[in-house]
Amino acid sequence: MSNFNTDIGPLLADIVEEAGRLVLPLWKSGLEVFSKADESPVTEADRRGEQLILERLETHFPGVHVISEEDASEFGTPDAIGDRFFLVDPVDGTKAFVRGDPNFTVNIALIENRRPVAGAVCAPASGETWYTQGGQTMKRVVGEAGKPVQARTWPQGAAVALVSHTMKEDTLKALADKYGFDATSAMDSSIKFCRLAEGSADVYPRHGPTMEWDIAAGHAVLEAAGGSVLTPEGEAFVYGKADEKFRNGAFVARGK
Repeated sequence: MSNFNTDIGPLLADIVEEAGRLVLPLWKSGLEVFSKADESPVTEADRRGEQLILERLETHFPGVHVISEEDASEFGTPDAIGDRFFLVDPVDGTKAFVRGDPNFTVNIALIENRRPVAGAVCAPASGETWYTQGGQTMKRVVGEAGKPVQARTWPQGAAVALVSHTMKEDTLKALADKYGFDATSAMDSSIKFCRLAEGSADVYPRHGPTMEWDIAAGHAVLEAAGGSVLTPEGEAFVYGKADEKFRNGAFVARGK
């Protein structure tokens, strides 16, 4: 087994990029879209990407449990999980992927003792990858070396919130009143965590449903960049919620 004392973020980055290269040709290709048990879309890209990621993780980390979105939707989630496991979402933002929007991502996170301790997120359409390394967050673009990025401190008078495309106007106003942001930018997928991590936005409040694999890699990336992911009450946001089938409650992701 690979040594977990070493920093695995760069290796996870290599794997999400490889999966990204696999799924990118299927983007805007008019590929067939199937329905999962919860009626959300699943594409051939999700299936191929997941298969590749599972093979790579088994090669490098044999015996470490992996909970991945497509497998979970087909076969269900385990009733219990150990202290160390991976969470995988091969295409987060499938709806964006299907409609040709570039904000879809490939995600892997390592969870230890209920916390995301390493992660990588790749946005194949833009060629960007964010990953944890040496206690900080790195970003690289295809063909370039990684550079450290950091979340920014809350700006005076121009705080930007990231929200989903489907958010209703009254919900948006309520969130703006609660969290005090001035402007919004709409985008899908875990890329929102990465935009916070690189200092191009300030807050991502999410009161609607998500699954652990949707956000764990983004959480790891944001935290290593100096940001935070907490419950709306300010408490730690934890993973491994097997008794809740790995569903998340509300959270607020912030820069510094």
